[in-house]
Amino acid sequence: MTSEQAGEPHAADAGGDHVVYVYGIVPADVEPEAGAAGIGDPPSAVAVLRSGEIGALISDIPQRPLGTPEDLTAHSELLDGSAAVAPVVPLRFGAVMSDRESVEKQLLQPNHDEFRAALRELEGRAQFVVKGRYVEAAILREVLDENREAARLREQIRGAPEEATRDARMTLGEIIYRSIADKRAADTRRAVDAVAGVRPAVAERPPTHDQDAVHLAILVELSRQQELEQALAELAGHWDGRVELSLLGPMAAYDFVMKREPEG
Repeated sequence: MTSEQAGEPHAADAGGDHVVYVYGIVPADVEPEAGAAGIGDPPSAVAVLRSGEIGALISDIPQRPLGTPEDLTAHSELLDGSAAVAPVVPLRFGAVMSDRESVEKQLLQPNHDEFRAALRELEGRAQFVVKGRYVEAAILREVLDENREAARLREQIRGAPEEATRDARMTLGEIIYRSIADKRAADTRRAVDAVAGVRPAVAERPPTHDQDAVHLAILVELSRQQELEQALAELAGHWDGRVELSLLGPMAAYDFVMKREPEG
């Protein structure tokens, strides 16, 4: 499964008053849950358009600009809800095509075997996201305890005018930034080791904040979710007061099978 597989529809393909929004690819035997809500206000109905052994989760929607927070939420909630009960290959937000025939002939049929193979790999599996954020006071104390130069600079600027200690403050900030980056790398390895027992596929995500300790996407068997939660609970206990750890999911496998848009 790679992001280099089949191409993906995009807004430029659309035309006319209505378009077909495509959320993702599922096995052909999947049925939308009663009352499944798609994007739009009111929410659009969700259907499965089938071709061979695969199908596309779609909604018929009026043509309009996409990208409101409500659109994004509806897109992800539908995919994540589907991933909890069946394999799903997510498409990027905003994937639309002009009509259902285009979905079948331009998306499903040409890429049938690639999508089918990806769905087989995802059978019984879903993505989770492990996110850890350092407790600011704890991590700063840790850096100062371990780095004599940082501790010296901290004492130098304590109570001194900002103008007179500007260079020292900048140097201290750089030391803290580098130290946290080193700790993030080490703690990320520790988190990966902690969940190794559930045999996940792991994708490291970039930090979203200077004080991020861990940011991982993992693909794991849904039957091992409880084991995963237990492993992370034990890690959180070791990190109590130092790192605030959270687990999100199950969700669609965005980090493992997301399709890119075609070039040109």
